[in-house]
Amino acid sequence: MTTEQPLLTPVSLGRYTLPNRLVMAPLTRNRAGEGNVPQAIHATYYAQRAGAGLIVSEATQVSPQGVGYPATPGIHSEAQVEGWKPVTEAVHAKGGRIFLQLWHVGRISHPSLQPDGALPVAPSAIQPKGEAATYTGSQPFVTPRALELSEIPGIVASYRKAAENALAAGFDGVEVHSANGYLLDQFLQDGTNHRTDEYGGSIENRARLVFEVLDAVVDVWGSDRVGIRLSPSGTFNDMYDSNPKALFTYVIERLNNYNLAYLHLIEPRVGEDAGNPAHQEALGLTTAYFRTIYNGTIVAASGYTQESGNEAIAQGHADLVAYGRLYISNPDLAERFRLNAPLNPYDRSTFYGGDERGYTDYPILETQAA
Repeated sequence: MTTEQPLLTPVSLGRYTLPNRLVMAPLTRNRAGEGNVPQAIHATYYAQRAGAGLIVSEATQVSPQGVGYPATPGIHSEAQVEGWKPVTEAVHAKGGRIFLQLWHVGRISHPSLQPDGALPVAPSAIQPKGEAATYTGSQPFVTPRALELSEIPGIVASYRKAAENALAAGFDGVEVHSANGYLLDQFLQDGTNHRTDEYGGSIENRARLVFEVLDAVVDVWGSDRVGIRLSPSGTFNDMYDSNPKALFTYVIERLNNYNLAYLHLIEPRVGEDAGNPAHQEALGLTTAYFRTIYNGTIVAASGYTQESGNEAIAQGHADLVAYGRLYISNPDLAERFRLNAPLNPYDRSTFYGGDERGYTDYPILETQAA
């Protein structure tokens, strides 16, 4: 006999009823084929993990301009749509649900990854610290080109078309990636957005593109099949805001008007950027705080364990919990939690790129028992 864990109880998410509260987090694995097309191996990988209450796909480019890493899938070509169809069919055959994460990296790219070797685009021409991952190894980030005001409707249109393509590919919904220092997050935060037009300056202006994209995607899917991911305390990809609490409180309070399937929040980890006073102030921006201002379903993500995930649900801070690395090495994570079974360790060296090793070859309990 096992005691029922909060993580393993059913939950409503938009129009769906999920069998448990585990979410497979979006995980970039760099295994797409030529033309950024998903392969047969992707169908195997995601189907193995269909026991999650919800799968959120790896980040998927909405346009060729949105590419920032080698061998990551897109959702902007017919071949990519066809490549995703076997994935959604395989997950559904196992009784699972899968949302596609819509992604534009903005400045976190390199000319070698851009159409015709063009500069990456961003809200402002501010070079990020660090290096880009390219097909020839790491290269210093370049100074991006600031988007012209006349180009911004095209960005919104690319998200709309990608949302339409995701629907055609058989996904159950989509997640708008507005976290981790990518394009929408770059518009939100004043460390990367120095614009002086209607997309810069005030919090309302900096949030304008996020809500225009959200409106376009909701128009395709309906709000109850759309989620959004935010990282209010994140500094990844050289991100900074002078007043993150005011910024993300505004954004998340406004999200109450949308009746979304969920809000996906990346929380700070203990000790992260401990020497950065501004970030220390932002460390209070957890699901516990946002639970007090957001009325909808919250998915929490931040290195949760089985114990801390159950606690977050029990305390009401979150409705579901996303697991990343644990889902890489444990396809049957929900079942392992149910049985309190040991977890497979993950092999970090196989996270990015490669073949079946470290991707589809992690054992499940039946295999181990056999």
